[in-house]
Amino acid sequence: MEAKLTREQANDLLHKYVKGEHYIVHCYAVEAIMRGLAKRLAPDDVEYWGICGLLHDLDEETCPWREDMATHGPTSARILRDEGFGDPVMENAIMAHNPVCGKNPETTLEYALIAADPMSGFIKAVAQIYPDKKVASVKHKSVNKRFKETRFAAGANRQYMMEIEKTGISWDDFIDISLEAMREVADEIGL
Repeated sequence: MEAKLTREQANDLLHKYVKGEHYIVHCYAVEAIMRGLAKRLAPDDVEYWGICGLLHDLDEETCPWREDMATHGPTSARILRDEGFGDPVMENAIMAHNPVCGKNPETTLEYALIAADPMSGFIKAVAQIYPDKKVASVKHKSVNKRFKETRFAAGANRQYMMEIEKTGISWDDFIDISLEAMREVADEIGL
C-alpha cells in the first residue's frame, strides 16, 4: 500500500528533485491554478489537485527531456513510485500534461493540468509587460488580447490552454480563475 502524499511531503519532494528557482516558482503557480480549478470542478479534491500541479514538473532537472521529450512525465511517475508515493491517478495526470510521452489527457483532472501548465507562464509573461511586473495589475482583457498575438509568449502552448474547455470551464472563466489563483500566491511566485 502506497502512502498518501501530503502537501508538505510534496513540497519536500519538489525541493529534493528540483533546484532551479524558476522551475520551483513555476510549479507553485501551476499548483495555485490547479487549486482554483478544483474549487469549481472537484471541491473535495482541492488539496489533491494542487499537489498534482505542484509535482507536474518533478522530473524537470532529472530526465533528459531536451534530448527526448517523451521522458518528461514518465520519469516523474517513476520518482513518485520510488519515493513510496505511487498513485496512478496522479501519475496519469502528470504524464498527460506532456502528450508527447504517449499519454493523452482523458479526465477532468488531466485536462485541467495540461491547460494550467502553460497558462501560468502565459500570465507571468503578460505581467512582465506591465510597469510594476505584478500579476495584480494584469487585466482579463490583456490576457485575452495577448493570447491572440501568436508571437507573444510563443512558447506557451495555446492549444493546451484551450483544453480547459473540455472540463466545462470557459476560456473567460479560466482566465479569471488563473489570475485570481496567481494573485493569491503573488509573493511566493515573485509577481
